[in-house]
Amino acid sequence: MDELGVRYIEGGWPGSNPKDMEFFKSIKNLNLKNSEIVAFGSTRKKDIKPSQDPMLNALLDTEVKTVVIFGKAWDLHATEVLQTTLDQNLRMVEDSIEYLKDHNLNVIFDAEHFFDGFKDNHEYALNVVKKAEEAGARVVVLCDTNGGTLTKDIQNIVKRTKAELKVPIGIHCHNDSGLAIANTLMAVLEGASHVQATINGLGERCGNADLCQLLPTLQFKMGIRALVNNKPLNEQLKGLSDLSKYVYELTNLPPNPYQPYVGKNAFAHKGGVHIDAILKQPRAYEHIDPSLVGNRRELSISELSGRASVMNMALRLGIKLDKQSDVVDKVLNEIKSMEAKGYHFEDANATVHLIFLKALGYNLYPFRVQFWRVSTMKNDFKFTSGEVMVKVDNEVLYEASIGVGPVHALDQALRKALLKCFPQLKNVNLINYKVTVVDSASGTASTVRVFIEFKDNNFQWATTALSDNIIDASAMALIDGYAYRLIVEKTKNFHA
Repeated sequence: MDELGVRYIEGGWPGSNPKDMEFFKSIKNLNLKNSEIVAFGSTRKKDIKPSQDPMLNALLDTEVKTVVIFGKAWDLHATEVLQTTLDQNLRMVEDSIEYLKDHNLNVIFDAEHFFDGFKDNHEYALNVVKKAEEAGARVVVLCDTNGGTLTKDIQNIVKRTKAELKVPIGIHCHNDSGLAIANTLMAVLEGASHVQATINGLGERCGNADLCQLLPTLQFKMGIRALVNNKPLNEQLKGLSDLSKYVYELTNLPPNPYQPYVGKNAFAHKGGVHIDAILKQPRAYEHIDPSLVGNRRELSISELSGRASVMNMALRLGIKLDKQSDVVDKVLNEIKSMEAKGYHFEDANATVHLIFLKALGYNLYPFRVQFWRVSTMKNDFKFTSGEVMVKVDNEVLYEASIGVGPVHALDQALRKALLKCFPQLKNVNLINYKVTVVDSASGTASTVRVFIEFKDNNFQWATTALSDNIIDASAMALIDGYAYRLIVEKTKNFHA
């Protein structure tokens, strides 16, 4: 985030748990170039002085320059949740900010539940933010904490509140109504100059406004330079897609392929009409250049594809086809036939390449698997064994292996056999395995679609296969994956 140029990074709530306090101790060792680390906390408790409040004093212990504290802006919360008086709540906001200011800290005040509070009692909600301003808050942030405010109400309330304050205002939106992005952008249009958001929209309940959507919209659609790095505008967000993926990995959450701007499908085109237009003019179906956010265009082959899609995919695979070649029709017909059975090819680049090579008459398999079997036994302990018989030229190889499951056991046995003749496969690893149940047209039976992703150093590829037996589908995808690695270097720059 520092490399990206985010102005403030809210690091956590010191005093609430040891982990957050440890963060502020460790962060001092980082030499940040663009960002300022800020600490988060709340106003003092109702019955004690600020100097006696452990949470406020924990903020001082972080040695940061700026803190964010929240206070109640909804009278319901003051009386029913904090169980205090409205006047006492105002004093809690006032003297907490003054205490932090007296210790030379910049204070950003989050007016929690501001929009709900404004709708119930606008006079009191405004009194809260005015009191924060009077106490010395540098920025007053209006929070849609429950995430239920409609965009038109955000617009009206921000406009009315900005007219009452002299300090800059900010916006903090949750996504419980699916409006966090729209509400944030509307607040900016009405004068909010401080935006609070999270990478990938991670947050309480339905999440917060997604920074990965807000930044490109602000910069490329609204002409608002939102970052503090010194890069040219068209270079500022090149790392956004990588940052999004990195956070998904750190949090062990699956990336959202449909996430605007940074998702894998954000610039993926499948329909033949779309692909034909994209190849002629990218702006025809893309609202921005994907490279601006570090993403890339994906042109998929599917049952919706046309000749232009096939021609483009062939070029990407290094296969040069004449426009009149019957290979185009062969590939198109094969793709449509296989997808009608339940295949999906969007991510299975190796399987698509093999379909092209088959249509070109290329011998796809330098080996033949003549037999395979897996079995699982359970007595005092459980284990799974796999067996394969592979023929390479005139040599027949038999191998067996133990695995943690049937697919792993089968893969281990297959690898042992293949490595005897193809040592170049020794660095191949399986990095992803996925099974999807595909209902049959009759509705009385199901098939399964297996997707397997392989990696060999920096080279990565994926295969897919379909069967009414999960192990059979897995075996086909494994066989295609290893065969593809062996033949791919021999098939570059094909002409037909």
